[in-house]
Amino acid sequence: SEVVTTWGSMTNTILALREHLIEQQVTLVLMEATSDYWKPYYYLLEDLPGCEVMLVNARHVKNVPGRKTDVNDATWLAQLGAHGLVRPSFVPP
Repeated sequence: SEVVTTWGSMTNTILALREHLIEQQVTLVLMEATSDYWKPYYYLLEDLPGCEVMLVNARHVKNVPGRKTDVNDATWLAQLGAHGLVRPSFVPP
């Protein structure tokens, strides 16, 4: 089943998202490398227990036309990840 939620970008909100992901026993988090917007999420989520956190290149996952909203993009990215069709970008320590 798919559940779509929206989260803010303030540190306390990202930490609440972290707790939510742990409670839901999420095993894979994917995010697009868009500008610098990914950084606070990635660095606050990268050590989630039992979860792989993956940054992906937006150009590698935007090959399907017609996806014009963030929700559609997130849903598409989740589907690609669930089927193992994305590869992570290198993120230096």
